Order: sequence, then structure tokens, then C-alpha cells
Amino acid sequence: MLEFIQQMINGLSLGAIYALIALGYTMVYGIIKLINFAHGDIMMVGAFVGFFSLTLFGTNIIVAMVAAMLICAILGVLIEKVAYRPLRNSTRIAALITAIGVSLFLEYITIFLLGPSQRVFPESAFPIKAYNVAGLSILNKDVFVIVSAVVLMLILQYIIKWTKTGKAMRAVSLDQEAAVLMGISVDKTISITFAIGSALAAAAGVMYGVYYSTVNPLTGIIPGLKAFVAAVLGGIGIIPGAMAGGFIMGLLETMVSGYGNSLYRDAVAFGVLILILLIKPTGLFGKDTGEKV
Repeated sequence: MLEFIQQMINGLSLGAIYALIALGYTMVYGIIKLINFAHGDIMMVGAFVGFFSLTLFGTNIIVAMVAAMLICAILGVLIEKVAYRPLRNSTRIAALITAIGVSLFLEYITIFLLGPSQRVFPESAFPIKAYNVAGLSILNKDVFVIVSAVVLMLILQYIIKWTKTGKAMRAVSLDQEAAVLMGISVDKTISITFAIGSALAAAAGVMYGVYYSTVNPLTGIIPGLKAFVAAVLGGIGIIPGAMAGGFIMGLLETMVSGYGNSLYRDAVAFGVLILILLIKPTGLFGKDTGEKV
């Protein structure tokens, strides 16, 4: 039982990272029906910003995370304006191919600028400590990741539910034409959505760097794809679904690694995607909606 609870704690830490990335996917899809496959690479950029904040400027982990969130928020807005906005009235396949192109651009421009080698987060930036609680070994990095993720999710929920920006985002998500008639700036709302989603991905990137102690230009590929699976699992376009899907994916991956074989954890993750698309394509929190023809 102790081993099971230990695996649960590890799974919640990993799931918190997936949940933050999945939120960006689901927010963008909910607004403009675009799967932003460059989102995982924005997470990678955030991880590098956090790394250089710690190593070059000697900041603490909180300052590094805030810096990464600010820079990636700006990056997300630039990507939306340059790459996605001109294609907003184009076909979905054109936008999807563009998203893949942006993903590859971010990966290989990072390799060109920083090289392909792996960077190791300094131990002094986040000294690892273990706390023994009722026979369980709880690392401070697990506490940091879970608490930080929960705080960011609560802030996001407040923004979505109780602010004018959040109301505008919900209005644009429901009906863009009606939102325009109500005086809402659709372009501004979409930019804010990209900024918030990219900031959350950056925070996840810094957490990922703390959790695994390394970062490289291709770091965002697999976590980004798994976060996409989490968003689909919970119901793409539904914010609580993305949160739940992220934690489920983290727990599932940890259980497979702990009780099975770590070689199969990626296969299981993408197997879940196939199953959910076959059994309930709308996801756990999604609902079937009729479509007029």
C-alpha cells in the first residue's frame, strides 16, 4: 500500500505538468478550433528561459518561472499574429500544417542557436530534499510541482469565471460573430488566450526542468503529445477536462512504469488516445452536440 501511495504522489507530480500543457491546447482549440502542435515546443522554450535565468542571472526558481511565463506569453502572441491569424479563414488542414511548421521551426532554431546538447539544471537552483511522512518519501520537488500547478490552475479558473477577459473568451468560444456584435475584440481575445496558454506551458517547462533536471531542444515533443492526449481524454476545448486528463495521464504513466515496464509507458499513453477516440470521441467531460446540415 505504501508503494502504491508513493506511485500516486509521483503520478500527481507528472500529471500536474501534463495538465498545465494540456490547458494551452484546450484553450486555443476552444477559441479557434486549432490544434496548436507548437505548444509543446513553447514549453521547451520556457524550460530554456528558466535554465538561463538560473545559470546566467542567478535567480531563484520562482523568478525563473515568472520570467519564462512572461517571455513565452509574448512568444505565443507573436506566433498567433504571424503564423495563425493570416490563416484564420483558411481550411483547418492549412492551419494544422502551419502549426507543425511552427513546431519544427522552434525546435531547429533552438538547435541552431544553442546547439543540440542537453543542459543540466544546477543542483543549487533547487536543492532536493526528502521528507519522510508515515513511511513515505516525499521530495520537495514533488510538492513544488503540485502546489505550483494547483495555484496556476486556480488563477486560471478565476480569470475564466470572474473577469471580463474570461467572459470575453467564453463568448468568443461560443459564437465569434455574436461576440463581435456585443463589442468584443475577437483578435485581442485570441491573443490573450495564446498568451495565457503559452505562459502555462512555460511554467510547465520550468517544472519539467526541475523534475527531470535536464532540458534539450527536443524536450517538448513527447510531453507535448502526451498533453494533447490528456486534452482529448478530458474533452478537447473543456478546461476542467484538460486538468483531469493531465492528472489521469500522469498517474497512468507512473503506474505503468512502477508496476510494469517503463518501455511501455509511451505506448500506453497513445493507446489511451486510440481507445478514447473509438469509445468516446468527445472525451470524459465532452458531450455530443447536434450539428446542423
